[in-house]
Amino acid sequence: MNETMIVLRKKVKRKLRSPVLIVGLPGIGLVGKLAADHMIKELKAEKIAELYSPHFPHQVLMRKNGTMRMLKNKIYVLPSKGRGKDVVVLVGDVQAVTSEAQYEVCGKMLDFFAKLGGKEIYTLGGYGVGKMVDVPKVFGSATHKEMIEGLKKHGLIFGIANGSIIGAAGLLLGVGRLRGMRGACLMGETHGGYVDAKCAQSVLKALGSILGIEINLAKLEERAKESEKFARKMEKEAERQRELGVGGGGELSYIR
Repeated sequence: MNETMIVLRKKVKRKLRSPVLIVGLPGIGLVGKLAADHMIKELKAEKIAELYSPHFPHQVLMRKNGTMRMLKNKIYVLPSKGRGKDVVVLVGDVQAVTSEAQYEVCGKMLDFFAKLGGKEIYTLGGYGVGKMVDVPKVFGSATHKEMIEGLKKHGLIFGIANGSIIGAAGLLLGVGRLRGMRGACLMGETHGGYVDAKCAQSVLKALGSILGIEINLAKLEERAKESEKFARKMEKEAERQRELGVGGGGELSYIR
């Protein structure tokens, strides 16, 4: 394999209507991945393709049944149910490991999305604040200024800082804009040191409002309680380490 390839697993039987791409790949707090995976399961999305790349880490994943599989990203389509726009979802195991690789992988994904007739993208991720948050806010950054007022109506907060969006969550939007596409990154407020299901809930609520889709969050709520319990336990341990004067300041490390 010399370059990224997308393998069709199921032919799309109809022409998609103004498809919107939702992207939830691994990143800080696994916020985007948790949100997109939950969306796929709850709305019974149909897998249409898989993306493989030599730019992913050089390993395979072992399964409980004794077999193995390649690292991959997966592309799904949500059932239409009379919506004005169809929804395509990109999820996966990993992101590309270098800057050049990110451009190549994102380029191939945008080529695929363009062939489906898509011009609108929403990427999902976390915005690390280094502390636990009771009610995570959802920050936004859009490709076009005229989108901002409309997205604010769905609870997104803009103008938080002059920073960077690293990886596919930013690059798909940036390169997409050069190709005439538009969209925004939805970033949930998260500690950044643990898997944050509560933050994923906030991001999904905002996304559901934007798309006009109702998403049952009950199962994600259960996971959010578990992750919050774990996080509080870790914070107590970090505080104990600080009191003892050990542990490099007690900062929690990022858990993939």
